[in-house]
Amino acid sequence: MAKTKQFKKVTKGRIYITATFNNTLVTITDESGNTLCWSATGKVGFKGSRKSTPFAATSALEDALQKAKEYGLREARVFIKGPGPGRDAGLRVLRDSGVRVSMIADVTPIPHNGCRPKKRRRV
Repeated sequence: MAKTKQFKKVTKGRIYITATFNNTLVTITDESGNTLCWSATGKVGFKGSRKSTPFAATSALEDALQKAKEYGLREARVFIKGPGPGRDAGLRVLRDSGVRVSMIADVTPIPHNGCRPKKRRRV
């Protein structure tokens, strides 16, 4: 006798998009931050340099949103981190997904004069 997976109903949530130069990670959580589902470009089937393309990012976000709709996600706040090519592509997918976006925040960490730079190169 196979058990069917029980999904808790979540109408509001958060979408975290981490867009690095080599990969794009998408995590969808409920309002309190508990992870519902996640996806990445490698999980969708891209390898090597194709992982760092905007198309791979859209595929990863579509995969995560499809899983999140099983939980009943209708409204989300979006947090984007990183400089990668998946930033804009991800927002385009969100616009057409049917999930209502209530807020978009850029949470990319910016150093306030961070680490000491390497010494000047002498040739």
